[in-house]
Formats: sequence, structure tokens, C-alpha cells
Amino acid sequence: MSANTIGVPGPISCTVSRAARELGLQRVEFDIAVRLGRIRTVPDEGGGGGRRVERTEIDRLRAQDGFPDTLRERVRAVGTVEGAALMNIPAGRFTRLARLGMLVPVHHYLNRYRAVVWLYPAEELRAFTSAAEHAHLLKGRTPETLRGQLEAGVDLRARNWRGRHLGFLLRQADGAWDRAGALAAFLAPGDIADVVKDPYERAHLNRFRPAPSGRAAPGSPSAHLAERIMTAQDTDETEWLRGELARTVGEARAVSPAPRPTARRPLSAARPIPPMARTVTRPNDAGKRPASSSAPPAGGPGHHRQRPARGLRAWLRRGPRAALEPVRV
Repeated sequence: MSANTIGVPGPISCTVSRAARELGLQRVEFDIAVRLGRIRTVPDEGGGGGRRVERTEIDRLRAQDGFPDTLRERVRAVGTVEGAALMNIPAGRFTRLARLGMLVPVHHYLNRYRAVVWLYPAEELRAFTSAAEHAHLLKGRTPETLRGQLEAGVDLRARNWRGRHLGFLLRQADGAWDRAGALAAFLAPGDIADVVKDPYERAHLNRFRPAPSGRAAPGSPSAHLAERIMTAQDTDETEWLRGELARTVGEARAVSPAPRPTARRPLSAARPIPPMARTVTRPNDAGKRPASSSAPPAGGPGHHRQRPARGLRAWLRRGPRAALEPVRV
């Protein structure tokens, strides 16, 4: 091989699966890292609609001190038991703080008992514990106002997760229709139809509406649960999303209107085809011999041939049908 052979440069970006392997992360850890903003992704310019990771981003993360342990610790997410141990509080108090909205989950999944398991960033839990203003929430009796909310059934875990996830989708949006699709992802179909009344705009909006998080099979209990968690439940939350959706669709409409079917030119009126006239062949008179041609007969000038009497009688016996046939000479 020649010494001056030019090597082919590597790809400037790679798929998220390959990026996760090169960074030493599981796919769930990689997704959490992207949602937390620890890993930057770019749209797939190949038209696949997914996301990719640039090579420079992978090199930046691999060059950090303590890689890959430091990266995995920054994107680590824990459940209730592990989170309570990390904060040095009972699991019951941890759940109460999460229900009150003071601890915001970043991920959730359905366990084998079909119960929702919420995961929280370990880095945020440590920051909450170290803050001096939260000391009265970690020890001692829960304040009366907070106890009243818990007794009324307040549970803000799903709502706080939706707020975090909406912020993640809006950060990835590249245009007004992308932002409108991110807002529509948290509304029921009836609310979307009430806000976006034009059917062509709704069809165009659905192209930018992200699917519910998770990889559950369509129609499965996990898929129904993911859809329920994804949809806004409280009235104030729904009204805010509806207002933002109406405003964002108006901006998208002004920049890039939704495609509509082109008007078809009316077809010209087809003229009816007249009926074909019947062709009638006028028969020659049965008893009239065809007029002789002015051309001389084949035998030369002055040469005449007469029809044999026998052949003439046979020709006449065939009747009117014979009138359509040429006379044999």
C-alpha cells in the first residue's frame, strides 16, 4: 500500500445507540443524560426524524476528568428507597416531599406489578439536602399547611414530570410547528380539536407531536399508562397548555401555513358520441346484368366472352343473396 494513501475521515455524527456505547452508558442512562442537558444532540439530517450525537460532543465528554465514572454519576437516577437513603430520611418522608412537588422526577417506568416507579436525579437530591432552607423539611414535624395538602390527595409527581419533559421537548424544537407539537403532546385529542379547528392544521400538527415516552407496545397497559401520565389532568395546567398552543399555532401559521390540497380544474363536459349509422349496401337488381366496362376485355380488342347458360341459371337460382355477389364471368 502506498505511503501517501489518504484515509477516509470518520463520521461527524453517530446514532444515539453508538454514542451510548462509546460513552459507557446504558440506553436509559443516556436518555436521562439528554433530558438533563448533560449530552447535546442534533436532528438527524438524513430525514429519519431521530436525533444524533456529533463526534465533537463525544470527544468533549470523553476528555473530562474521571470519565466515565463522573459522567455516570452526574446522570444517575434513583428511586424512592435509594433516594431516601441518599438524603438520610425515611422513605415515607421522601414520598411526601415528592408528592408535594419538592422533588421532581426525571423518568418513570412500570414494574411487574403495574405500579409506577418514579426516578429522581441523584445530583438534585444531594443539592436539596445540602440547602439550608430545606432543613425543616428533612427533620421534625411536617408543617400544617403541607399536611393539609397531603390529606387532600395532592400528588404533583406526574405534573412535575410533564413540566420537566415539556421543557426538554421545547429545547429540542427547531421551529414553531415543533414547539406547537410539543405542547399538543400533553393535551387530549378533544382539547386539540377545540383549539385547532382547521382539520388541515390538525393533521399537520400531528406530524410534529411527539409520542408518549417509553418503549411500550401500542395498546399495552404500559402504553395506556404512559399516555395517561403524558396528558394534563388539572384544569389550570390544561388551560395554560391550550393558551400556549393557540398562540404557537398562530405563529406557525404566519411563518409556514399548513399544506392544503391543490384545487383541481373542472373537467370539460364530454360530448356524447353520436350513434353509428347503419351501413346499407344497395343490392343490384337480380335480373340486371352489371354494366360492361368501357375497357376492353382481357382477350384483347373485339374479344367478347359470354356467360355460359348453365352458370347463369345457377346464379339466378340463389335468389336475392346472389345480388350481393359479383357475377362470375
